[in-house]
Amino acid sequence: MAKTFSSDKEAADSLAQAYRTLRQEIGKVIIGQEEVVKLVLTAVFSQGHCLLVGVPGLAKTLLIQTIADSLDLSFNRVQFTPDLMPSDIVGSETLNQQRDFHFVPGPIFANIVLADEINRTPPKTQAALLESMQEYAVTVAGKRYPLERPFFVLATQNPIEQEGTYPLPEAQLDRFMFNIELGYPSYEAELQIVKNTTSDTKPTVSKILHADEIQAYQHLVRRVPVADNVVEYAVSLVHKTRPNTDRAGARATQLLEWGAGPRASQHLIVGAKCNALLNGKYSPDIEDVKAVALPILRHRLVRNFKAEAEGVTVEQIVKELL
Repeated sequence: MAKTFSSDKEAADSLAQAYRTLRQEIGKVIIGQEEVVKLVLTAVFSQGHCLLVGVPGLAKTLLIQTIADSLDLSFNRVQFTPDLMPSDIVGSETLNQQRDFHFVPGPIFANIVLADEINRTPPKTQAALLESMQEYAVTVAGKRYPLERPFFVLATQNPIEQEGTYPLPEAQLDRFMFNIELGYPSYEAELQIVKNTTSDTKPTVSKILHADEIQAYQHLVRRVPVADNVVEYAVSLVHKTRPNTDRAGARATQLLEWGAGPRASQHLIVGAKCNALLNGKYSPDIEDVKAVALPILRHRLVRNFKAEAEGVTVEQIVKELL
C-alpha cells in the first residue's frame, strides 16, 4: 500500500479524509446526486456491486465513469444488447499464427466494469457476469482466469422501456449489494448542470486513490468492531421481511411473497461499518444500519398480488419495518 498507518484509528481517519476529497472531485462533474455518490463509494469500500436504476439522461454512465476517473483503476464499459454473447464479456479462445489456442480476455478484465442497460440482454449473457461477481474469476474452455482486485460491477437499468428487456432473475439481483434509484435533479441542480455542460470548459478529475489503497481500506472496513445489539438489529430486520416465519413482521406477511436472504444481513453489517467510517465514527450503531437498509433491501423483497393491487411500494414496506 502507498501509505502505512500506525493504527487502524489513523487509517480510519485517513479513509474519512479520502472520502471527503473524492466527493469534492466527483462534485466537479456530477451536480447533486450526493446520496447516490455516497452509496456507490460505500459499495466500493465494502467490496460490493451496485445496480443503478433510473430513466435515460440522468448521468448514470457519467457518474460511474467519473468515479472510475477519481480512483486510479482500470475501467471498461459493456453496452448490453439482445445479441450480446457471453464471450463478448468474458473473452474467448482464438487460434494464433502458430495454430495454437490462446485466450483473448474480454472487457470483464478491469477493476470497474460498467454493465450498461443490463436488462437488455438474455439470461445466458447476464449469467456470464454471475461467476465474476461472486468468485472474482471467469472460466473459459474449462480454464479458470482470476480477475484483478479490486473488482466491481456497476450495472445500470432503465425502468421505463420494458419492451424487449429481460428482467434480472432474483438470484442475480441478490449479488448486487445496493439497488440505487436515481431521481430527477432539483431545479437548482439542473440549472447548474445545463450551465456546466453547454460551455466549452471540461472539468478534469484528479486521481485520489490507487488500487492498493482501496484494497487496504476494504480490509479496514472488515476489521471495524460491531456491538452485538447492532448485529442483532440487522439480522432481526431481515427476519422481519420473511413472510410466514416466526419473526416475520405483520405487514411483511400481508404484503410480501418473499423476503430477503442471509446476504442482506451480511451487506447490512458491512455497509453499516463503512457508513460509520465515512462519517468519522469508529464503530457502527443502529442508525448506520438504517442508513443503508433501503438500497440493500429494495431489490430483495418480492411483493405479493395484494401489495401490487393496493399500490404499496417496496420502499413503503421497508420504511414500516424500520
